[in-house]
Amino acid sequence: MAMAERFGTRWLPFRFAAAVVLLALMTAVADRAVLRAEATPIGINYGQIADNLPSPARVSWLLRSMQVSKVKLYDADPYVLSAFLDTGVEFVVGIGNENVSAMVDPAAARAWIQRHVQPYLPSTRITCITVGNEVFKGNDTALKASLLPAMQSVYQALAALGMQGRVNVTTAHSLDIMGSSFPPSAGAFRADVVPYMQPILSFLSMARSPFLINCYPYFAYKADPGNVPLEYVLFQPNAGVTDTNTKLNYDNMLYAQVDSVYAAIQALGHTDIDVKISETGWPSRGDPDEAGATLEYAGTYIGNLLQRIEMKQGTPLRPSVPIDVYVFALFNENLKPGPASERNYGLFYPDGTPVYNVGLQGYLPPMDYSRGTRKAVHLLALILIAVASIALSLS
Repeated sequence: MAMAERFGTRWLPFRFAAAVVLLALMTAVADRAVLRAEATPIGINYGQIADNLPSPARVSWLLRSMQVSKVKLYDADPYVLSAFLDTGVEFVVGIGNENVSAMVDPAAARAWIQRHVQPYLPSTRITCITVGNEVFKGNDTALKASLLPAMQSVYQALAALGMQGRVNVTTAHSLDIMGSSFPPSAGAFRADVVPYMQPILSFLSMARSPFLINCYPYFAYKADPGNVPLEYVLFQPNAGVTDTNTKLNYDNMLYAQVDSVYAAIQALGHTDIDVKISETGWPSRGDPDEAGATLEYAGTYIGNLLQRIEMKQGTPLRPSVPIDVYVFALFNENLKPGPASERNYGLFYPDGTPVYNVGLQGYLPPMDYSRGTRKAVHLLALILIAVASIALSLS
C-alpha cells in the first residue's frame, strides 16, 4: 500500500511543509555561503542600457556567487542599491553628464545626496561618487566648465551631511584626454584639457580621491591591427616595449597606458594621486570592419587580465601598487547605440550564461531572492508547520 494511502490526507500537509522547509533551508545555506565567500579582487561595471536584463535582486545573487566585491554604476539606481543591502558589496555611483551642470548649485548637490546616497548608508556600501563620465571627450564647453564646480559642490554637501572621508568624489575620463601616451614617461594631457585638468588634480589631491581612467587597448588594435601586436594587447608572451627614458619594459599596453597617465599627472605637479582603471574590456563580437572583436580575443584579454589582478601586480612605474580595475561590463547591453561591439562587452548574456569561460562562475537564480523574499519564505515555513501540526491533531 502506498504511503499516501496508508496515512490518508495527513500526508499532504507533511509533504507541503517539508518542501517549504527544505526551500527555506536551501535559501539560508546558499545566502550564508555567498556572504562567507572570499572576495574576488576585481570590480565590475553594471550597465543597464538594455530591455532584457534580469532584476537587480537576481543580479545581486549572481555577483555575490561570483565573489565580486566591487560594483560601479553609471547612476544611483534605487532598485540596485536596495537589492545589495547588507551584502558588503562596495559601490561606485554616478551622476550622469546630463545632471552635472545642475550639481553646481549646492542645494541641488545636497538634495541629490540626500535622495540617492544617504538613505542607503551604511547598509549599502557606497564609497565613491563619479560626477560625469568622459566629459572631455565631447565638445560641450559648458559641461566642461561645470565639471569641477559640480565636484566641489558634491564634496561640500557630503561634508555638510557628515559623510566626508566615507565617500570619495571624482570623475571618470576617457584616454582621449591624452595628447601623448608613448613612451609612457612622456605622457601628457592634451593642451586644451590642461586648463581644466590642473584645478581638477588639485581638487583630487585635497580630497584624497582617485583619478579614474577608462582604458581600452582594444581601440588601439582596432584602429591599426597591422602594426599593433596582438600579443601586446592581450597580455600574451612577447618581448614587450622598453621606455627609452626610464628603461622600464612593458609587456602589455594597458600598463603602458596607465603609467602614461601617471606621467601626465606628475607633469602637472602631483605625485600623490592614485590612478584607477574605471573601465576596460574587449568585445566578443563586432561589425565586419571591427578588427579583433571576437569571442576568442575577448576571453583571452579578460582571462589574462584577471590573472594579473589575482597576482596583485602593479605597473612597471609603480610595481608595489596593485592595479585597481573595473571590468566592462557585466552584461551584453542590447540597446547601446553605435557599432555592434558596443553591445557585446558583457561577461554574461542576460540569461546568466557566461559569454566565455574565464573562471568567473556565477549563479543567476530563476526568481527574485531579495532580503524580503527570504524572510517571507522562512515565515511561510513556520506557518505551514503550524498548519500541518493542527491538521494532524484534528485528524
